[in-house]
Amino acid sequence: MPLTPRNRSPRARWLRSAVLVAASAGLVAAALPAPAPLGIGDPLFPHLGNPGYDVLSYDIDLTYQGKNTEPLAAVTRIDALATADLERINLDFTHGKVSSVTVDGEPADFVTSGEDLVITPAQPAEDGDPLTIAVTHTSDPSGPADTGGWVRTGDGLAMANQADAAHRVFPSNDHPADKAFFTFRITAPSSLTAVANGLPVDQKAEGTTTTWTYRTTHPMATELAQVSIGRTTVVHRAGPHGLPLRDVVRTADRELMEPWLKRTPGHIEWMERQVGPYPFETYGLLVADADTGFELETQTLSLFERRLFTEPAYPEWYVDSIMVHELAHHWFGNSVSPRTWSDLWLNEGHASWYEALYAEETAKQSLEQRMKAAYGASDIWRAGGGPPAAPEPPTPGQKISLFRPVVYDGSALVLYALRQEIGKEAFQSLERRWVSEHADSTATTADFTALASEVAGRDLTSFFAGWLYAEKTPPMPGHSDWRSLPVTKARSAVKPG
Repeated sequence: MPLTPRNRSPRARWLRSAVLVAASAGLVAAALPAPAPLGIGDPLFPHLGNPGYDVLSYDIDLTYQGKNTEPLAAVTRIDALATADLERINLDFTHGKVSSVTVDGEPADFVTSGEDLVITPAQPAEDGDPLTIAVTHTSDPSGPADTGGWVRTGDGLAMANQADAAHRVFPSNDHPADKAFFTFRITAPSSLTAVANGLPVDQKAEGTTTTWTYRTTHPMATELAQVSIGRTTVVHRAGPHGLPLRDVVRTADRELMEPWLKRTPGHIEWMERQVGPYPFETYGLLVADADTGFELETQTLSLFERRLFTEPAYPEWYVDSIMVHELAHHWFGNSVSPRTWSDLWLNEGHASWYEALYAEETAKQSLEQRMKAAYGASDIWRAGGGPPAAPEPPTPGQKISLFRPVVYDGSALVLYALRQEIGKEAFQSLERRWVSEHADSTATTADFTALASEVAGRDLTSFFAGWLYAEKTPPMPGHSDWRSLPVTKARSAVKPG
């Protein structure tokens, strides 16, 4: 988690320099501890992220040879600001081979420890120093699909980095508390198309390959990074207020997908009526020929399984509402990102809430009935995965198990109870202020509950204590007849996305 830089006096800097000079002359014995993986102490992922610096931007070069089972050649450049004195710099990185590292242009020593790349720069960094780190490495798409990172599609690659798999693709400070700007530079055979988060800024053909460059204009969490490489077509259209929209689909599916793709402008208009202007520079769908088992709100380019749109068993209203779910994340989770992974309910609860509200308004799917059903299952969900704002850690080796029903409809139920408690007008004011006041930043459950109390004009501490942290679900305001099922009735299943 980024720390506030401290000012250092000239004398302190002089003394430190003197010690370094003495050490280099062999006059001071200074032995660093053995390299070890670090973390910022996230309650659910204690070794994720790294202390001592704040990443400002990533510049990532990827070279794809045309086979999605072979490692990509890569260079990741990181501009950061030291927020502490650093003799070593830890980056999250695994499943790739590092061939060289430089810090501020000078070669640096490096070793791997656990899932960290531990770098020893030629000169230690001081609190407040700018840092430029360049890592030459491979980015390996092989391995089980359920580990996250690269996703092998029928014609290439895509990314699914939630919750902690971005560092399987590129070295990073892999925690949403440290958002940064991104530039992607992807070189691939010219018969393929490469697309990434943000807007295109360059495209150059050289011989048999083409290099595409994309850049974000808003900061992004590493888990939301997206790169698509394949035999795809990019479909352009205008959204509300001239917002550039682009969808990425298999070229063979261009006409098949159009009835779904053309719904996006209406989805954005609907969401803007709920919470205010769309928060990013572009939006679109990446429809991947892959079996992931989920959809994912990768920033400005949401990842969808192809079969969501081709499976006849899925009702039209259901597919429509899932599209809204991933779009809603761009306000809740992408623009306003969780400070810790225990704040995940703010992402998924809000996306599920607007998914359900959209289904009610456009397809007569009762929100109240859905929330009543969620209330019935709520105690079971809490027993199986903890309450919404204090989820249990994921099952070892199954990190996607963090995405349980309690963070979806179990958390949307909290928002329904809140609307019942403070009224629709106050609730909508809260939602709009939340995404406006915390845009392009991170926020916590405590931030949300404090703002809710301010909007309501009264202390809601007791209300949120029960709804967010209690083992049992509190009575539903306005529905004293609603009952939860006994915990022994069933166990809940995992639903990522």
